Amino acid sequence: MEAFLISTIAITLGEIGDKTQLLALILAARFKKPVPIILGILCATLLNHALAGFVGHFIGNQIPHDILRWVMGIFFIIMAFWTLKPDEMDEDEQPKTSPYGVFMTTCIAFFLAEMGDKTQVVTIGLAAQFQALFWVIAGTTLGMLIADIPAVILGKIASPKFPFKLVRYCAAAIFAVLGLLALFGPYIGLDVS
Repeated sequence: MEAFLISTIAITLGEIGDKTQLLALILAARFKKPVPIILGILCATLLNHALAGFVGHFIGNQIPHDILRWVMGIFFIIMAFWTLKPDEMDEDEQPKTSPYGVFMTTCIAFFLAEMGDKTQVVTIGLAAQFQALFWVIAGTTLGMLIADIPAVILGKIASPKFPFKLVRYCAAAIFAVLGLLALFGPYIGLDVS
């Protein structure tokens, strides 16, 4: 359950202002059909995070626990700094109208946008650290939906007033704390693996 909660919180905060959340805003503004967009986000996220989770789970089984703890600690601290940099979408990255409909356009656009994105990288790291594949995938997927569904429903109306910078700082702080706990938790009696 710890893996599920940490995965959900980390991805929810990490997704705020992320490229895929901007993509959700663009899709909502362009197509104005929230249900197929949300279902497309769900399918693309499940597939993408399942792949990332399997990679992380494999890595976690190959690296000795002590080394993995240090790798994950450094990884989460790097993610804290990465989170501070806001994402932007280029014009050529924006989804074009597709003959496949809103659902498939969303699935394809989200899956491709998520490749190498920080939430995918965090999913790999969480799966490696916790070795609770199902709970990490469930948590990261729920975190994406928590962050992206409001973007789809509200569209661009609420986005100018949303405190993206504050949320990025909070997400960076959480990643930094996770990194420090992974590095130094065992020395103070806390084991976060």
